[in-house]
Amino acid sequence: MAEHAKRCAVVTGGGSGIGEGVSRRFARDGHKVAILDIDSDNAERVAAEIRSAGGVAQAYRADVSMRADMEAAIGAARAALGPVGILVNNAAIEAFTPFDEVDDAAWERIMAVNVRGPYLAVQTVLPDMQEAGWGRIVNIASLAAQIGAMNMSAYSTSKGGIVAFTRTLAVELGPKGITVNAIAPSFIDTPMARRAITGDDFTKQFEAILAGYPIARMGRPDEIAAACAYFAAEDAGYTTGQLLGVNGGAAF
Repeated sequence: MAEHAKRCAVVTGGGSGIGEGVSRRFARDGHKVAILDIDSDNAERVAAEIRSAGGVAQAYRADVSMRADMEAAIGAARAALGPVGILVNNAAIEAFTPFDEVDDAAWERIMAVNVRGPYLAVQTVLPDMQEAGWGRIVNIASLAAQIGAMNMSAYSTSKGGIVAFTRTLAVELGPKGITVNAIAPSFIDTPMARRAITGDDFTKQFEAILAGYPIARMGRPDEIAAACAYFAAEDAGYTTGQLLGVNGGAAF
């Protein structure tokens, strides 16, 4: 990778699952990675392993729903790694609850992390990208935003918001040299997914869903990371406002 292409890349939720895969891929591609996660131990583990492999990475604890946390973490990353050129909004939470059992606190927490989090992250990194006249923002949405999902009303709604957020920002920021795209994964083999499929009934339902996919297996974090790498690339400057389904063919 050319020296000018080595950017500071911020990955939220970068300490596990999809975010870990993205962090490792970006480091392998030569970027300097700022791993933000509410679990500081996981974030530091991933950063340390990247550094041991010869990459550049720093870990920062942050609750993405808190402006003070985001400003502190991204400010520290900027000081250590340089202006932010790439942002992947990956941090998210979910709950598998029938709609009539969802309470206000659960709904509001999912919206705070999954929607407010990306809003705060973009606002915090935007000055760097505007000054450079270059930026890449990738938002992790979900298949659940496209087709709905049983007992996931809050999560599906939040990810639908991310699709709209992506397309609106693409229009607003494109003239400034900043692209904004989204990825909609289906079932990816992550700790969050494995927590969700405990219990015989849900496991059977999960297996039945996968059996209907053209590619009948769970996806891998590195497969989402590969899509992120394209959207973050120097030569992806004419691609913006897109929603890419990395989903085994579950939706077109």
